[in-house]
Amino acid sequence: MTAAAAPVLEGRSLIKSFWVKQGRGPLARKARVHAVEDVSVSLEAGKVTAVVGESGAGKTTVGRLLAKILKPDGGEVLLDGRPAPGGRPRSYAAQVQMVFQDPFASLNPVHRVRHHLERPLKIHHLADGHVDAAVADLLRRVALEPADNFIDKFPHELSGGQRQRVAIARALAVQPRVLIADEPVSMLDVSIRLGVLNLLAGLRDREHLAILYVTHDIASARYLADTIVVMYAGQLVESAPSVSLTDTPAHPYTQLLLSAAPDPDRARAPELSAPGAPPSLLAPPSGCRFHPRCPHAMDVCRSQAPPNVTVAKGHVAACWLHVEPALRRVSETELSTAVNASALKS
Repeated sequence: MTAAAAPVLEGRSLIKSFWVKQGRGPLARKARVHAVEDVSVSLEAGKVTAVVGESGAGKTTVGRLLAKILKPDGGEVLLDGRPAPGGRPRSYAAQVQMVFQDPFASLNPVHRVRHHLERPLKIHHLADGHVDAAVADLLRRVALEPADNFIDKFPHELSGGQRQRVAIARALAVQPRVLIADEPVSMLDVSIRLGVLNLLAGLRDREHLAILYVTHDIASARYLADTIVVMYAGQLVESAPSVSLTDTPAHPYTQLLLSAAPDPDRARAPELSAPGAPPSLLAPPSGCRFHPRCPHAMDVCRSQAPPNVTVAKGHVAACWLHVEPALRRVSETELSTAVNASALKS
């Protein structure tokens, strides 16, 4: 892949663990939380990629790794097909910005909207002496008009949706190419969520931004995203164009997520169940991490991690159900070669 054809931002085989203390006193020991393991995500200009999964699946961690707020333990982050610089230098922050889940927590409550939008403009020397005009333009881009009604307000004087729009405007101030939105509508009233989703869609279309949309709501992911990536217990289990994934889900976990999503056109909910809860990432299950809850679990699911299988064009699922029975008993190396050969033939 040439640099010209490369995604704007890409994470390859990302790994991230956290260490937590268990117990108290001198006998306390540290335990490893396997937050993200071997996850690859690519973001293309003018497209929205959604990362979907339950709480604790590792979605936010992936977003922070791509934003370089966290340093990966393994894998790499690529910008325009080249390794991203170490740390999080100003040059990288100017291209990759993140919008956080809680707009009230991400905005300083003692400063007015003017301060929040002026500061990045001045730090990155982008206003050329016309700060007021630049601030007004940022508010216009996020549909907060007229600007005079908002520019001198404190965060607590705004509604939740207005605060999130200010947070998005602050991210846009440095003219980024990538916007990572971590659950941007989960803390907003249902009646105003659609407006923020449409704002993100407009930024994708008008400004050709590459957007990562992190959410637990697969219905909103289908509405907004071009591609959906599904995560479970720190691992990627399925990825596909949004319509393909939601119309023909290949992984039992994705099917479960879709069965839980409200659908007015569905006569009744499908009879799917997944007893139990997501596993502890201190001691994740062997084999497929979903197998303790999967209604289709087989012996191989308990002992060996499934390969990534191409089930349709651009549609990949990590599930033994899509591997021929004769191939389920071969070694991992032979299995990977056989599955890839089978995908090429199809």
